Amino acid sequence: MDRGRDAVHLQHPGQHKAAQTGSDDRDRCRHGFLPSPLDPHWIMRWIARWINDPFQASAPLERQSIGVILVLVAKRSTQGTAGRTPRSPRRAEALSREAIVQAATDLLDEGGETALTMRALTGRLHTGYGAIYHHVADRNDLLAAATDDVIARVLAGVVVDADPPEALRRLALGLFDAIDAHPWVGAELSRQPWRPVLLEFYENIGRLLNALGVPARARFDAAGTLVNYILGVAAQNAANTRYLAGGDTDRDAFLTAAATQWARLDPGRYPFVHEAATRLREHDDREQFLAGVDIFLAGIATLR
Repeated sequence: MDRGRDAVHLQHPGQHKAAQTGSDDRDRCRHGFLPSPLDPHWIMRWIARWINDPFQASAPLERQSIGVILVLVAKRSTQGTAGRTPRSPRRAEALSREAIVQAATDLLDEGGETALTMRALTGRLHTGYGAIYHHVADRNDLLAAATDDVIARVLAGVVVDADPPEALRRLALGLFDAIDAHPWVGAELSRQPWRPVLLEFYENIGRLLNALGVPARARFDAAGTLVNYILGVAAQNAANTRYLAGGDTDRDAFLTAAATQWARLDPGRYPFVHEAATRLREHDDREQFLAGVDIFLAGIATLR
């Protein structure tokens, strides 16, 4: 019978034992035998004790309470594994800075600067964030390290005792090819012209100009002109490559279309452009770049 707040619960005499058992379980929760609500961590600790000494672990608990615990453990285990995404395999070998930089370079080559994220890098290397940050400070540090690695390989290919004009051509072509293969390098160099590897490149240019007999008064301007030419043409060539890679037109088709437009121009108004239409279709970017370096070398010869 229940009237508002005053309630009298009538119970069949046969239900007294069951009701008393439920009351005892609640009392055990209040007095520390069972946590209330049941804590999964407490359950796991209890199971560990039960495995070691089942009689001692079960002493404070009745069979019904033990059954409840085991059911909850089974339910939690099922819920914990359902829908869980399998973890990627972890690395078996130790992680090095060189391996991190190489993986970052691969990501940059595949998708540009936006592809380089710490999440993508940990997935590529099958490791955690802590292992990455043990070797690099942040994403910018990693991008700079990848750039340094690319330019260091260019400098390693410089022959110190080579003929100065040939050494200068090789140095210029090495950077051109590096930016062509890694388009993101040009942008990074322009953002941080104080990078040690770029300073080393600049120093090599100055040394070769000095060997070519360029006077000190003209050496700064000559070096700046050549470095700007190399970086500018290489970056533009890389940008063209990225643009064509993102569309349905390849380089040959693009140049053919441009040459066709040039050939239709009035030769009286655009005599040079009209004449250059044929060369535009057939030219090689790398050879044209080297031709520009040779023009530079011919020019500085007049400064001696």
